[in-house]
Amino acid sequence: MSDQKFAMNPAKKIALVAHDNKKQTLVEWSRFNRDLLVQHKVFATGTTGKILEDVLGVKIQKLQSGPLGGDQQIGAKIVEGKIDFIIFFWDPLEPQPHDPDVKALLRMAVVWNIPIACNRASADFMISSPLMNSEYDRLVPDYGIYRVRKIDIEEA
Repeated sequence: MSDQKFAMNPAKKIALVAHDNKKQTLVEWSRFNRDLLVQHKVFATGTTGKILEDVLGVKIQKLQSGPLGGDQQIGAKIVEGKIDFIIFFWDPLEPQPHDPDVKALLRMAVVWNIPIACNRASADFMISSPLMNSEYDRLVPDYGIYRVRKIDIEEA
């Protein structure tokens, strides 16, 4: 399968997501990286977006809360090419009622080769990368063959 190039502009479209037990960590990380974040378009799920907008004093494109479909909205934006980068501080020790949605979001990030940081150390390394503020060609498998494959259906 060959790859397609998707250009990521220097101004990235970043999704910020945090489970309840990780919201404070994301707030602290975002506060520390505010000057970098304001150079990009920031999306966030419901409560996280409201908190970050208040704390950072910057406009956040707020989506639904994760359990109400916000994770799926971010996944859809990935497929549409409207998200370039995800910071998702999830709580691996706390069961989540919307765990299938979380797994689907992580899957979309991998399928579409979207950088995703799931903890503060990864987020620090990724946001401080020289690639963060430059154009970058993201390689994604050409799924055209998958879309046109023949499916045999037996008649009942």
